[in-house]
Amino acid sequence: MNSSEYDRLPVYDSLVRERGDVVTETRVVAEQAQHQAREALNGNAVHHPAGPVEGPPPA
Repeated sequence: MNSSEYDRLPVYDSLVRERGDVVTETRVVAEQAQHQAREALNGNAVHHPAGPVEGPPPA
């Protein structure tokens, strides 16, 4: 099902109004991750707008 099919579903429309458009937000985040991965693989610095991701504490 693509986004134009979602546009015709009344239940989907009401969920978007209530909860936000998770499908579109997910697509945007995935595209950003792909861009960052391409940049990293090309040897370019990757900018992290949300700040560093915290991992497990050092052992």
